[in-house]
Amino acid sequence: MAAQSIEMYASLRSNVSKLGQILGDTMRTHLGQDFLDKVEQIRVLAKQSRQGDDDSKQQMLTLLTSLPDDELVPFAKAFNQFLNLANMAEQFHTISRDCDELVCAPDPLEQLFKQLSDKSKSKQQLMSCLHELDIDLVLTAHPTEISRRTLIQKYAAVVDCLAEKENSQLSEYEDKTLTLRLRQLIAQIWHTNEIRSQRPTPVDEARWGLATIEVSLWHAVPEFLRQMNDQLERQLGEELPIDISPIRFSSWMGGDRDGNPFVTAKVTKEVLSRNRRAAANLYLTDINELIAELSMEAASAELADFTNNQAEPYRVVLRAIRKKLEQTKEYLNERIEGYQPDLDKHTLIWHEDDLKQPLMMLYRSLCDRGMKLVANGKLLNTLRRIGCFGIHMLRLDIRQDSARHLDAIHELVDYLQLGDYKSWSEAEKQQFLLTELQSKRPLIPANWQPSADVQEVIDTCRLVAVQPKQALGSYVISMASLPSDVLSVLLLLREAGCQKNMRIVPLFETLDDLNSAADCIKKLLAIDWYRAYTQGLQEVMIGYSDSAKDAGVMAAAWAQYQAQEQLVAVCKQADVKLTLFHGRGGSIGRGGGPAHQAILSQPPGSVDGRIRVTEQGEMIRFKFGLPKQACKSLALYTSAVVEATLLPPPEPKPEWRACIQTLADESVKAYRDVVRGEADFVHYFRSATPEVELGKLPLGSRPAKRRVDGGIESLRAIPWIFAWSQNRLMLPAWLGAGEALRAAVGRNETKLLREMISEWPFFSTRLSMLEMVYAKAEPNIANYYETCLVDPKLHHLGHTLRERLDRGAATLLELSGSDRLMSMTPWSRESIKLRNPYVDPLHFLQVELLARTRKEDAASENVELALMLTIAGVAAGMRNTG
Repeated sequence: MAAQSIEMYASLRSNVSKLGQILGDTMRTHLGQDFLDKVEQIRVLAKQSRQGDDDSKQQMLTLLTSLPDDELVPFAKAFNQFLNLANMAEQFHTISRDCDELVCAPDPLEQLFKQLSDKSKSKQQLMSCLHELDIDLVLTAHPTEISRRTLIQKYAAVVDCLAEKENSQLSEYEDKTLTLRLRQLIAQIWHTNEIRSQRPTPVDEARWGLATIEVSLWHAVPEFLRQMNDQLERQLGEELPIDISPIRFSSWMGGDRDGNPFVTAKVTKEVLSRNRRAAANLYLTDINELIAELSMEAASAELADFTNNQAEPYRVVLRAIRKKLEQTKEYLNERIEGYQPDLDKHTLIWHEDDLKQPLMMLYRSLCDRGMKLVANGKLLNTLRRIGCFGIHMLRLDIRQDSARHLDAIHELVDYLQLGDYKSWSEAEKQQFLLTELQSKRPLIPANWQPSADVQEVIDTCRLVAVQPKQALGSYVISMASLPSDVLSVLLLLREAGCQKNMRIVPLFETLDDLNSAADCIKKLLAIDWYRAYTQGLQEVMIGYSDSAKDAGVMAAAWAQYQAQEQLVAVCKQADVKLTLFHGRGGSIGRGGGPAHQAILSQPPGSVDGRIRVTEQGEMIRFKFGLPKQACKSLALYTSAVVEATLLPPPEPKPEWRACIQTLADESVKAYRDVVRGEADFVHYFRSATPEVELGKLPLGSRPAKRRVDGGIESLRAIPWIFAWSQNRLMLPAWLGAGEALRAAVGRNETKLLREMISEWPFFSTRLSMLEMVYAKAEPNIANYYETCLVDPKLHHLGHTLRERLDRGAATLLELSGSDRLMSMTPWSRESIKLRNPYVDPLHFLQVELLARTRKEDAASENVELALMLTIAGVAAGMRNTG
C-alpha cells in the first residue's frame, strides 16, 4: 500500500520537490549556504521527530530556541513559503493532466445525469429543474485570507508554469525558459513581504473579491456552462438555453457593516461603483475581441434594418456598444473620484438590456444566416457572462445588526415623543411598525438630527433606495429573533424612499434563535401586509459560525437541520417559496467542509432548486482562484443542488431523531461545561493560544471583537476558531461531539449509530467532518504550547481536554471499524502528511516567540514579524484559518 501511495502521488511529490528546490536555491543566493543548511537540518529533524525520534526533536527545539533575532524572520519565512508553494502544487495537482484517480473525481455532471437516468428521472424533470435553478454564491471577506493579493497573483503564475511544463512536446529551450520563469517568480515571492503593513480597508477587500472574478471566474463561468451543455447534448440530446444562468455571484465585501464601523454608506457607494466599473472594463475587452472576430456581412432582416444596411453590420453594432462602455467607464471613474457627473443614460450602458439586447440580435442574426458555429463562440461566452454577472458584476448584500435598527426606531420614536420604544412589548412594536408602513405620510421629520450611529443607518437606507434593484442582493439582519426586527428595516427603507421590494433576510445564529426561527417566520407570514410584500418569496439565513461557538458543532448542526425542516413546513403551509441562505465559514468549526457533501446532507425539500451559500476568506481562492478549479467547483455546486432537488435524502427515522437529539443535548452540555463552566477556561485559552497576538495581525477590516471591552463571549467566531487551530487542539470543532458519541456507545447504541452513518447523509457528513478535525488535531503539539506558555496550575485543564480529544477519535474509529483516521480519504491524509515536517517547526518557533513577547514589555520588530509569519505559515499548512 505504501508503494502504491508513493506511485499514486508521484507527480505531486515531484512538483513539491521542484518548487522546494528552487526556493532553496533562492534562499542560498540571498542568505548563503550555511543558512540553507540550517533550514534543511531543521526540516530533517522535524521529519525524524514525527517518526518518534525524541533526540531529533530535542535537537530541533535547541536549534529553534537559540536562533538569533536576525535569523527569526528568514527562518519563519522559509517554512511559510514552502507551505504556500506546496499548496499551489497541490491545488494544481487536482486539475493536472497527471492527476491521480483518487484525487480527481469523475465529472460530477456526468455522474449526476447517469444517476438521474438510473432513478428514472425524465428529461422534462431535469430541464425544468435547470430552468428553475438559482444558486447564489456570496463572496465574503471577513477575511481569513492571510496571503496578500500580490502574492496570490504570483502563486497563480507559478501554477501556469507548472501547467505548461506538463506538455511532453516542449523543446529543451522552452522547458529551460519555463524553469527560468519559475525561478524568477519564486525569487519575487521570497523577496516580497508576506504580512501586510496595515489592515485592508473594506474597499481593499472588495477589490480582492473583484480580482478573483477578473482572473478566474470571468473565464470559468462560460467554460463551465459549455461543459454543462456538452453533457446535456451527449446524455439527453438537449442544448442548454442561453437564458439559463444556474449560478450567480453576490458579495458582502463593502456591504457587511455588522460590527464593522469602517463600512459606511460612503464606502458602500464606492464599492458599488467599482463593481460596475470592473464589469464595464471586462465587457469592453470582450467587445473588442468580438469586433475583431465578427467581420461577416450576411445579416438577418432585423440586423440589416437596425444598421440601415451598412457594411459589416455586426461591427457597426459592436462599435456602438464599445463607445457606450467607454463612456460608462469614464462616468464611473468620476463617481469613484468623488465627483457628481451629469447622467445621460442614453449614452451609457445603464441597464442590462442596453448590453444584452443588441448582442442577442447579433446572435439571432448569425444563427439565422447559417453561422451558429460562430454565434456559439465568443459571442455566446459574453451572453453567458451577462446572465451570470449582469452589468453590476456582483450583487451587493447589505448586512447590519438588529440592535442598530432598534436604536434607530427608538431614537426616532423618542424624538416624536411617542414613548419608550425599547420598553414596548413585541405586539406593541409590531402594531406601531405596521401602522406606519401602511401610512401615506412620512414619519421622519425633515429637521430631525439623529445621533451619528443612527444617521449612518439612515444614510445606508437612502443609498439602498436609489440603487438599481439588480445592483443589490439581500438586506441581512444579524442577531434577528423577532418579527419586529424585520418590520423595522422595512419601515426605515420606506422612510428613505425605497420603492423596490428588497429581500429582507433575518439571520438566525444562536441556538435559541435557531430553535425559534420557524415561529418568527410563521408570525411574519401571518401578517397580510408582510406576506403581500414578499410576493411569494421568503429568504432566511442560517448562521453556522456563531451557533457552533454558542453550542458546539454537534448541537448546532442538529439545531440548523431542525430549523430548516420547520422553515420548509411553515413556508409550504403559507404557499411561499423558501430560499435558505447558509452562512458557512471555511473551517469545519464554522460549518465548512466539502460543499457537495454539505448540500446533499440538507433536509429533504430544503434545497428545491434554490440556495445561497457564503464563500469565505481563503476558501474563495482554493475553490475559485484558478479557472479550471473554479469550473470543477461550479459543477460540484450545480450537480449537488440538482441532485438534492430531484433525489432528496431520506426523512430521518424516529429512532434517528431520538438518538441525535440525545447526542445534541449531551454535547451542548459537555461543550458549555467547559467553555462557560470552567472558571479558568478563558485564562487557559488566552495563554495556550495566540488569541491576543492575533489582534496584531492585519487580517481584515473588521475588529476581532464585537465589543472592544468584551470577553470571550464577544469574540468573533473567526479568531475563536483561528486561535485553536494555531495550537492544533482544534477544540471548537470537536468539543462535546466526542463525549456524546462515547455516551451513546456506552448505551449500546453502536448498531443504531452505524445505521445512521450508512443511511442518513446528514449524520454521515457530520461524522466525516469530525474525523477530518481529529486527523488535523495534534495533542502533542497542543501539550507543548501548554507546557511552555500556561501556568502549571492550569495544566490539568489541558490534560482533560486532550484526553477528551483522544477518546473522541477512538470512539469514531470504533464506529467506523477502521484502524486509522481518514482511511477512506487517503488523499486528504497524504496532504496532511506532506505538510507536517514544515508546519511542526513553525509551531515550535511560534511558542518560543510567544514566550519572548509575553516576557518583554516591547518585543523587537524582528520577533513580532517572525511571530506573524509563524501564524501565517501554520494557517497555510492547515489550509484554513477561521
